[in-house]
Amino acid sequence: MKKNLNGKILAIVGVLLICLYGIFGIPKGFSGQAIKDAITQRIHLGLDLRGGAHLILQVVVKDAVNAETDNLVARIEQDLPLSKITFSSVLKPDAEQNPQIIKISGTEPGKASDVRNELSNRYGSQYDVSGGGADNTWTLTMKPSVLADLRSKTVDRSIDTIRDRVDKLGVSEPVIQKYGLGEDQILVELPGVDDPDRVRDIIQSTSTLTVHAVEGSASGYSSEQEALASLGGVVPPDEILLHGDSQGITSDGQDHVFLLKRVSIVGGNDFRDASAIGANDSGKQGVNFVLTNDGGQRFYDYTSANIGKYMAIVLGNRVKNVAVIHGAIRDNGQIEGQFSKQQIDDLSFTLRTGALPATINYIEERTVGASLGTDSIKQGVIAAVAGMLAVMVFMLIYYRGSGINADLALFLNLVILLGFMGFSHATLTLPGIAGVILTIGMGVDSNVLIFERIREEIRAGKGPAQAVDQGFAHAWITIVDTHVTTIVSAAILFMFGTGPVKGFAVTLVFGLLANLFTAVFVSRVIFDSHVNHKLVGQKLSI
Repeated sequence: MKKNLNGKILAIVGVLLICLYGIFGIPKGFSGQAIKDAITQRIHLGLDLRGGAHLILQVVVKDAVNAETDNLVARIEQDLPLSKITFSSVLKPDAEQNPQIIKISGTEPGKASDVRNELSNRYGSQYDVSGGGADNTWTLTMKPSVLADLRSKTVDRSIDTIRDRVDKLGVSEPVIQKYGLGEDQILVELPGVDDPDRVRDIIQSTSTLTVHAVEGSASGYSSEQEALASLGGVVPPDEILLHGDSQGITSDGQDHVFLLKRVSIVGGNDFRDASAIGANDSGKQGVNFVLTNDGGQRFYDYTSANIGKYMAIVLGNRVKNVAVIHGAIRDNGQIEGQFSKQQIDDLSFTLRTGALPATINYIEERTVGASLGTDSIKQGVIAAVAGMLAVMVFMLIYYRGSGINADLALFLNLVILLGFMGFSHATLTLPGIAGVILTIGMGVDSNVLIFERIREEIRAGKGPAQAVDQGFAHAWITIVDTHVTTIVSAAILFMFGTGPVKGFAVTLVFGLLANLFTAVFVSRVIFDSHVNHKLVGQKLSI
């Protein structure tokens, strides 16, 4: 009895048309270039095919820990007097090696219990409190769980900030994600980047514009030795020496060393907006910045209480300006100096996108040229086409007329795979092309399983229709089993792999899903259609 296949044939044609739309969309013409543009708009090329920059970055988490404990030092200095607890100093004894430790010295001997309760109640959820012996010194140590959480958040915030900066630079389909296992590293791949040096500067710039109180000479010192001599050879733990070519008090263009308070007045996320300003009469350019409400209030409190004193504007760990405080300032400020137009644009841009929570170091940097990418595409396409043609010829020779069935299924498999990628706007990489080739091999494997099973049924004396039915009935379970296990493996590669490995996993999963459809459904419909048109007693060409 002949089967009615009209519905199934319409379903196959519908899937084919939908996938063709996923690959090409609606081209703006039918020339070779128009079709090529239509494909590349829907299927993006990865770094290894298009060219661009490959970076591996190291997040210096210690900077974020320092910033967190610096803020706590400032809070302790404000909180304890409100609780009528006196002290001589609050500082970090070893900010370089152990930034998670804070010491409070000089509390009243008779108030040890009150001090412990106050510190535990206010900070005990995040810090272990110890001390309070004969020397009246207390130690706050960041808890390991809090430190681990801060480490994770710092890397995540760095990824978000870098992604925001890259997106605003207009880089399409970037890869920005964690790299390695517990190494605080970030992988950045930027396809199509034509100015990698500028992008690197934008990404690496912490843009930590901070304002610090000046403790030493407002004009700075000529060298670190001179600065240390003025301090008796030791820098106090709550102060820091920074180099700079200040445009404020000193304008001689020479390098100076300034002694500043370690904890900034404002900085980092206190900045809400920034805009470039044009050159003034002396040729200096600058940036206007606007502080958040909280940052503006702290800036106002400090400047109103320190009129006549000096403050330093620090950018990238260098002093850029030293100015005297003439009056209270709330939420607006300005930095100017001998900057280029590009430097000013980059500075205002990075301030608007937010400061990185920690310094970024470059571990690895590679640039892939567009010509290499074009070569990879050419060689990959040649390999895929040659492999597919060789397989199709083999199927025609070995399975005779039924080989046409396998070849049609393979062709549709490739169309469905590319359609999947077009609809999902997936990025095609060189390993992705390898995934396509592997999918072709998996497709052939499925057809071989089915065809050999049909041959066995024919040898057993069954007719074409019954042989096809039994062949598919016995083979499809094995096909599904092999595909599901491979899909699970590919899913693990996608979850834990990096960019190129993920590209391979994506095309492999899409290809396997397409192969299940073509091997079990499409190939069966073709066989049934062929059997419908056979005369009674006519053998199946397989």
